[in-house]
Amino acid sequence: MNKEALIKAANFCAYQERTQKEVRNRLAELDVLGDEAEQIIVWLIENNYLNEERFAKIFAGSKFRQKQWGRLKIRQELKMRGVSDYCLRAGMNEIDDDDYMNTLQEIIEKKSREIKDSDKLVRKQKLVRFALSRGFEQDLAFDTVNSFLK
Repeated sequence: MNKEALIKAANFCAYQERTQKEVRNRLAELDVLGDEAEQIIVWLIENNYLNEERFAKIFAGSKFRQKQWGRLKIRQELKMRGVSDYCLRAGMNEIDDDDYMNTLQEIIEKKSREIKDSDKLVRKQKLVRFALSRGFEQDLAFDTVNSFLK
């Protein structure tokens, strides 16, 4: 096993949580491919440098709390990063349902103050579109906007 690549991969993982896909890409940049790359990844997992479940939980929780992303956007991003379904579910479990609904209400209220249009239908359309762009589910966005604009 290439010691230099192992040290670089361990440092890469120690800096922040990573996915196996990110580590494979990094190893490919270092011209470490195939079985050798897989051995390094196994070593990183065994020594707890690389843990996709931990990554998914931290990623989902932080994107929700800090950037106020909805579940759909978080799920899509985790899938793009090659996270397994099991880890994806574990990450999504980090989002509390009550916090989720409160966040959706807060972002709709805040966005509503920014919209200058007085036409109720246009306001509704803009608020729903905004919630959808943040990755919230369509039915939740409609219900929340409808209850807010009553």
